[in-house]
Amino acid sequence: MVATPASLEAPTLHLDLPDPEQDDLSTLEFHARLEQAWELCDRFDLQTEIWRGRILAAVRDRERRGGEGRGAGFLQWLREREISKTRAYSLIQLAESANSLVGDGLLEETSVNNFSKRAFVETAQADPEVQQMISEAANEGQQITRKQVRRLTDEFTAATSPLLPDEIRERTQQNLLPPKAVAPLVRELARLPEPQQDDLRRVLKEEPELDRIKDVTATARWLSKASEAGMAVRALQHESIDLEKAMQEATRLDMLGLVADVVGQAQQLEQAVLKLHTSWRRLGGLHERLWLESGSSTPYLRSLLQGLETLSGSNLRVSLGELAGGKRLRLQLVEEGADQLDAPPLQQAA
Repeated sequence: MVATPASLEAPTLHLDLPDPEQDDLSTLEFHARLEQAWELCDRFDLQTEIWRGRILAAVRDRERRGGEGRGAGFLQWLREREISKTRAYSLIQLAESANSLVGDGLLEETSVNNFSKRAFVETAQADPEVQQMISEAANEGQQITRKQVRRLTDEFTAATSPLLPDEIRERTQQNLLPPKAVAPLVRELARLPEPQQDDLRRVLKEEPELDRIKDVTATARWLSKASEAGMAVRALQHESIDLEKAMQEATRLDMLGLVADVVGQAQQLEQAVLKLHTSWRRLGGLHERLWLESGSSTPYLRSLLQGLETLSGSNLRVSLGELAGGKRLRLQLVEEGADQLDAPPLQQAA
């Protein structure tokens, strides 16, 4: 069935907005009515984005058909409508989530209007049991907010996750522990290897109290942060460095958070150096090309290029500005081969 222009006409939205000049209207009532109007816009926006996601999926699937340059038409379609590729695929994912929830019979099609956009997206990403509970509430006419979805998700996670010791799950089910504190613990444990999970579970089993849960959650977060950053830091990829044992020592000294910050900062520094090297190489190539093609009859252009030699050569001199007391930073960039990795590739001096 092809929709006609008449059938595409959207009903006029009448927003019952409060009068800002109405003196006898309390601030509480004023904001409550604004919130109702905002939720109406949010639900209408959800429907629109689901429709747009379905349209984009149809364009993409059409362009996936065989032939050279397939997919180019889809990208052209996005460019003409000024839609980024990331935005397009997020809309497609939203539409697929709607098709899944409605197609599986969990959610009635008209019940989609009972969700805010963020609540719907989080429902689509939740566990099947949570989806079932949320869909039943929506089918009964309840308005579903993101806060409700997160609360149910936290309750289900805290009461059922196999990553938790039995003592924690049981106390959560008995309402002795708040799910909003236990759920973050599950998320952090899931990022750790099993031996580290076992160590932290033993701590929780011995003391299944709220303060210990918060401590273990922070420890798990630091462990995963340090491990992820450590795997990415090339300076630590040496056989003589045992990151896991180093973190064990840091844990014993109650300095795991500091180690996580150190390794994370090292990762940022290496990434900055790699970006610096790329920019330096590109500037050097452009500088040389412009010097060769400009000729000697361009004194002002030559003066500009000479000023940039402090950045395009192997010795870089960069002003740190007035806040640093007018100091300048001198960096020497030396490209080395694989057999020279033991020597520092970057030297600096104030």
